[in-house]
Amino acid sequence: MSTSTVSAAPRQAAPYELRPTRKLAWGSPVTYLVAVVLIGACLGPVAYIVLGGFRTNSQITEDPAGLPSPWVVSNYTDVLASSDFWVAMGNSTISAVATTVGAVVLGVMASFVIARYDFVGKGAMYSLFAAGLMFPMTVAITPLYLMVRTLGLTNSLAGVVLPQIAFALPVTVIILVPFLRAIPAELEEAASIDGASRLGFFWRMVVPLSMPGVITVGILAFINAWNNYMLPLFILSDPGTFTLPLGVANFASQYSVDTARVLAFTSLSMVPALIFFSLFEKRIVGGLTGAIKG
Repeated sequence: MSTSTVSAAPRQAAPYELRPTRKLAWGSPVTYLVAVVLIGACLGPVAYIVLGGFRTNSQITEDPAGLPSPWVVSNYTDVLASSDFWVAMGNSTISAVATTVGAVVLGVMASFVIARYDFVGKGAMYSLFAAGLMFPMTVAITPLYLMVRTLGLTNSLAGVVLPQIAFALPVTVIILVPFLRAIPAELEEAASIDGASRLGFFWRMVVPLSMPGVITVGILAFINAWNNYMLPLFILSDPGTFTLPLGVANFASQYSVDTARVLAFTSLSMVPALIFFSLFEKRIVGGLTGAIKG
């Protein structure tokens, strides 16, 4: 009796294998509730100011939390037609741009020396910049005002720009030093072999490679200078030199009975900073991430 063996046919793999789908973990509803409440608390005042500029004083008096009915555009057009707004806008632009340029140029140079070279007092210098983060401007405003007055810079934008650069340098140095330390030393050796000086290596290699950090500190310096209120309040007294925060306060005091126009002036004052920050938000996050990795 003969036995026959039947060979099993090889199993063909299915062309497509079904894999179990992973469900997204949405988290607890309480988290979203808290997030919505925080977002509403942040955006609520901004929305109230913007919508209040489209209302009349009688509408605000009758229903402070209501919507414009009808919508009034004349408040915004009157503010845009006034010279006070544009003078304050120009002064804020000059102050913010000058502060940004000064903080970035001096900060990159100081950070390059601290990050790339060893010298006596290097640790003390870096600690001095780090200690500058612990002293806000409000603490030093009185001696700062006396110093500016001694230099004869009161009631001028220079008396505002120079202290703003000084207070922006600690943040600039702390962020840029890790970027500059991460640049390989071989690049500097190769540049020196090719005949590049230290200054040439700095401008041709260091600055382009550290550009993400440079952009980050520049944005931070610009926003802080644009929103600065305490220092201009002590230094500036002539309305022709007021920056935008002081211009808002001065306008509110002049037109205290015209609440709708004051809200319109405040809304237009927020627009440049909001646009600037929204455009460069990713740059700030990317620059800070690079500084932490460095």
